[in-house]
Amino acid sequence: MGGRGRSRTQRKHFAQNRENNWKYTNNDSEHQQNRENTNSTWKSFVTQNLAFEQYYKEQGIVPPEEWGTFMDCLQSELPAAFRINSSSQCYLEIQAKLENDFMKSLQEEGTDGSEVVAIKPLPWYPENLAWQSTFSRKQLRKNKILERFHEFLKLQNEIGNITRQEAVSMVPPLFLNVRPDDFILDMCAAPGSKTFQLLEMIHHSAEPGSVPGGMVLANDVDVQRCNLLIHQTKRMSTANLIVTNHEAQHFPSCHLNRSYAKGSEPRETKELDIDQLLFDRVLCDVPCSGDGTLRKAPDIWRRWNAGMGNGLHGLQVQIAMRGMSLLKVGGRMVYSTCSMNPIENEAVVAEILRRCGSSVELVDVSIELPQLARRPGLKRWKVQDKGMWLTSFSEVHDSRRAAVVPGMFPSGIGYVDAPGHGDGARRSHLPDNGSNDDSQNGIGMVQDPATPTILAEEASTLPLERCVRIVPHDQNSGAFFIAVFHKLSPLPVIQKKPCWPGKMTSTGNFQSQSFPKVKDINADEVEQVDSVGNQLSEATMDDADILENGKDEAPLDADCTKILDEKRLQFEPSSDGRAGPELVRGRGKLQTQGRWRGVDPILFYRDEAAVGQIKAFYGIKESFPFKGHLIVRNSDISHVKRVYYVSKSVKEVLELNFLAGEQLKIAAVGLKMFERQKDVSAQCVFRITSEGLPLLLPHITKQIVYASPVDFKDLLQYKSIKFGDFGDSEFREKASKLQFGCCAVILNKDNKTLSEPQVDASTISIGCWRGRNSVTVMVIELDIQELLERILMYLEEDSDSSLLENKSLITAEADKIVKAD
Repeated sequence: MGGRGRSRTQRKHFAQNRENNWKYTNNDSEHQQNRENTNSTWKSFVTQNLAFEQYYKEQGIVPPEEWGTFMDCLQSELPAAFRINSSSQCYLEIQAKLENDFMKSLQEEGTDGSEVVAIKPLPWYPENLAWQSTFSRKQLRKNKILERFHEFLKLQNEIGNITRQEAVSMVPPLFLNVRPDDFILDMCAAPGSKTFQLLEMIHHSAEPGSVPGGMVLANDVDVQRCNLLIHQTKRMSTANLIVTNHEAQHFPSCHLNRSYAKGSEPRETKELDIDQLLFDRVLCDVPCSGDGTLRKAPDIWRRWNAGMGNGLHGLQVQIAMRGMSLLKVGGRMVYSTCSMNPIENEAVVAEILRRCGSSVELVDVSIELPQLARRPGLKRWKVQDKGMWLTSFSEVHDSRRAAVVPGMFPSGIGYVDAPGHGDGARRSHLPDNGSNDDSQNGIGMVQDPATPTILAEEASTLPLERCVRIVPHDQNSGAFFIAVFHKLSPLPVIQKKPCWPGKMTSTGNFQSQSFPKVKDINADEVEQVDSVGNQLSEATMDDADILENGKDEAPLDADCTKILDEKRLQFEPSSDGRAGPELVRGRGKLQTQGRWRGVDPILFYRDEAAVGQIKAFYGIKESFPFKGHLIVRNSDISHVKRVYYVSKSVKEVLELNFLAGEQLKIAAVGLKMFERQKDVSAQCVFRITSEGLPLLLPHITKQIVYASPVDFKDLLQYKSIKFGDFGDSEFREKASKLQFGCCAVILNKDNKTLSEPQVDASTISIGCWRGRNSVTVMVIELDIQELLERILMYLEEDSDSSLLENKSLITAEADKIVKAD
């Protein structure tokens, strides 16, 4: 009812031509003046904030002589940027089209006196895979090349061949130095562009039909943002991804229960290659105030205040420390924000170094990505609280010590009341000389009363200059902060020692300090939040894998309890060949699949009859890792609609999670490989999905047929063709001999006679259905459009005039699909 009421109010205001005042504060004098001088019903965002300017001038974020240039850049429009998916089959074709078609055409047009700005690759991104362009909507409407370029980007983005992403947001994953076999944790992953980038990195060097040894575990605290993350990463079609839904600072420790392992059968634990979920790489792109995205989200100007960064500092430290604890010794963690505030950046990095001591080092990455313009981290900064500037913790009033903590200051020194030395006599404890004692963790001892209180402006002695600061006017971008950590040894154990008013946790944070529930603000998706982080609007995604709202942990219902009483732990199929509800032991009791309310259970698919039928029908080679890699997301094995494939690394994590009592709340996992068809006449009711075909194609020996470019084009254009209407007699004969059911049609580019299937990185194929008298394409419209455009070059290279005549027909069909979409 509330939503409908608001809608009626909005319609009423619109009808009465009322002004939109929501985006402005009452004391905005400039806006009040604008309202008096114009009758327009829409005002542009105010791109200035006096408090913002005073704050960052005082912090010395840029030298005084650059301030004007800095502000001019922040108040200008941000260039658009996108990244080519390097694991895409046609990424070289896309790159060539950008370089040889769009870029050159725009450059030539620019020499004729037009103002079109040519697109160009970002010089610091490897292999020219990231591009930037700047053009207005007016230019887009007037310039045919730009209009064609814009339509090209939209199509390739929807398919997954490119990803639109702010340029500086692409930087943090590059500093992780990802290897194909790495286990990677993306702690605050939504909306998913960095996760997609990490997946590209582990897939980039993989051969066709092979699955990388690594995996990415993408996590986000918000259910709706998890849905967006799932939607984004679906375009990748990967078996190496797990999406989880947890608070990053409380990400669960998924490790084998030792007491259970001792009492279990040896075969059940020997199968696991890992007994604890740790990661080689951790991306810690934490929630932040987001003022580095002002060019993209100008509404931040209106609501910016210094308290935003202060309120997030403690949460950022907690998330970073949790990430460090999940990092393997020898691993690398990147901490990043899209904020310019040193309280969210250098102060957090300094606190991590103090808590971790000699077990962690801050990596100097000045020689990495040499063409990326960056500045060193700050070593001096101040804290602003309630409009007051504070240079050290000694200046913090007792009533504010729960909100302003020692770790926010450069030295990290805590000041405490010395017993017996007068009311409120604050004394300091000095930092140690590098030893790993409690003072490094912000928990110090009272200094001798004779020692004077430190009141001078503090400067950090830590190597914070190794941090990376990206400011907008250096490379016409947004702002970003990045710090790279290398874990040298296990983290030290931190004891609980309260030293000042307010209780301290084992990690040195006040228990009394409450952190606002915020949405992750980053360079890819900026949501509207107020000054204390309360959400005002959020993006939702209608998706097949949408999670339901509910409490994190669900109690076992009566049916589950009955199952627990009747069943024992099992990882093998039941006597009838079907995989029954799998049970795991955790925390001293058995638990069923589906521990998390609102999340579909995950079951290994061990129906030997169905799996055997699939393997026989498609002739899947024994060399392909198949057994134990199939999962389903519904507990009723007899009515399975979709079967997913997981990589070896993901399989190990799932098995570990079962044995650990399902600590991970998994929202999405696996590559959809097979889907049930309703056609009961088919010998195999499961068809290969479009997502799963590229992976499975090199390993199947049956239900494959090669088509000439003309027949392949006709299939895409007409969707369904009878056997007698195919032009190639050999294709017609072979297609008619296929068994009823799913088949793969491969483009025979050179019209060669092939005795057996040959698949490489350039192979183009589509999934089809062999009916009684015809072949029908089972590909979505977007994929059809993309494939139609790709085969144009093969038709152009062919000297046969009859093929060339079809070019206009194909182009017209592709344009028709674009308009329909």
